Amino acid sequence: MSYQRHIGEMMRTIESRGAPWAGIDGEAAARMRAQNRFPTGLDIARHTAAVMRADMAGYDADPAAYTQSLGAWHGFIAQQEIISVKKHFGSTKGRYVYLSGWMIAALRSEFGPLPDQSMHEKTSVPALIAEIYTFLKQADARELGALFREIDAAKAAGDAVNTHRLLHKIDDYETHVVPIVADIDAGFGNAEATYLLARKMIEAGACALQIENQVSDEKQCGHQDGKVTVPHEDFLQKIRAIRYAFLELGVPDGIIVARTDSLGAGLTKQIAYSKAPGDLGDRYNGFLDCEEVDPADCPDGQVFLSRGGKLVSPKRLPSNLFQFRPGTGEDRCVLDCIASLRNGADLIWIETEKPHIDQIAGMVDRIRAVVPDAKLVYNNSPSFNWTLNFRQQVFDAWEKEGRDISAYDRARLMSEDYDATELGREADERIRTFQADASKRAGIFHHLITLPTYHTAALSTDNLARRYFGKEGMLGYVKQVQREEIRQGIACVKHQAMSGSDIGDDHKDYFAGEAALKAGGKDNTMNQFAAA
Repeated sequence: MSYQRHIGEMMRTIESRGAPWAGIDGEAAARMRAQNRFPTGLDIARHTAAVMRADMAGYDADPAAYTQSLGAWHGFIAQQEIISVKKHFGSTKGRYVYLSGWMIAALRSEFGPLPDQSMHEKTSVPALIAEIYTFLKQADARELGALFREIDAAKAAGDAVNTHRLLHKIDDYETHVVPIVADIDAGFGNAEATYLLARKMIEAGACALQIENQVSDEKQCGHQDGKVTVPHEDFLQKIRAIRYAFLELGVPDGIIVARTDSLGAGLTKQIAYSKAPGDLGDRYNGFLDCEEVDPADCPDGQVFLSRGGKLVSPKRLPSNLFQFRPGTGEDRCVLDCIASLRNGADLIWIETEKPHIDQIAGMVDRIRAVVPDAKLVYNNSPSFNWTLNFRQQVFDAWEKEGRDISAYDRARLMSEDYDATELGREADERIRTFQADASKRAGIFHHLITLPTYHTAALSTDNLARRYFGKEGMLGYVKQVQREEIRQGIACVKHQAMSGSDIGDDHKDYFAGEAALKAGGKDNTMNQFAAA
């Protein structure tokens, strides 16, 4: 419905209520409604699920149309990310927000900083989703409020052409509310616990939930050691639980991202149940590292399996965990992905130990031989040393080609000395094009960086503290922060407006009319940034 029609509808509603509603202005009410397009989290989840489904179809048609996101640990960080996207690119299309369980554990837990081991409060996950969408909706309200003030000024000046242009701009307005891919870890418990948490996350607005195949109470960060996976049926129960949550809440297009940590996980907590040879349970058990045993020599307390007509014993550690055969990680990843996609998952996530296109593509080719439209979400992780990895890849490729590499020491490739060299430049170019190349070659639909704003906050704060508390003093802030905000057009330089003071002034106008005591008067120091 157009803005003008909203005004007409509001005015008719107000008129129908008679004199008691005479103090309510129809256009003001229509403006407030436009500034709050998504009243509930479920409205957001339905809208963003449709956006993401359309993007997935677009990627199937053209692998160059991949999507991206940055991880955010606060609503303000997510808001500034999406405001920046709109400012620089004119559209949010293909840009999402990632919600990282790692960052919630490290930055949002009441216990203080925690490792990524599902020890933080699970309620903090839906709470952060709701917080992010509160800030994204506020970005809409702020931007639309500015357009409304422009319309008022154009009407007051009798400028019909500009008024018409602004009305169209409002009708075509693109929201800051974008999809969130939200990390539910390993579900924080059994399938019922997963369902209950998924429901809360969806109610908060999440349209895409990412779940991993680790044991919930042994969960580790995907880039650390000691990961323990679960049999497929255990994982599929949680995938089904999430789908039921989506369906129950009326979000049938909700997206489930099934993550496998099998590439780096060499342990399992249990032996899978198998009904028949070749089923998922049997195949999972087939990866166990076993030793053949003599039936006549079976000590008490030992676990045995029948394999190929022989009695074997899985190797069990003092932790009571069973280990997989070395070198089976890729095969287990492929089986995990196929099983997940065949049983309700929409996207897959393979957690790798390095960003190597050929490695990812090798697994994806095998998956797509069974599920042709398989699509990946990929973690462009800060846990990777991107500079070192790609310089090593270039070095090794050149060595294989027989090129002269005598000017380079593989053990020193991180050195700043190599930044301006041919090897350094080629490695940087491979990093620059990694996402586009991997999306075309390795089926990656969505690229994300899990922890970028954790690192940018640390880096920028370190730079500010070094300058401000050092010789530069106040110039350390003014030169490196405020002056750059002004020159780069960063909206936060007007921090009062960003925090909502202009929106509040608009509401005071609506509620109190001429009696309104507004913050944005001539004595507001934010007026010093009027031209910024």
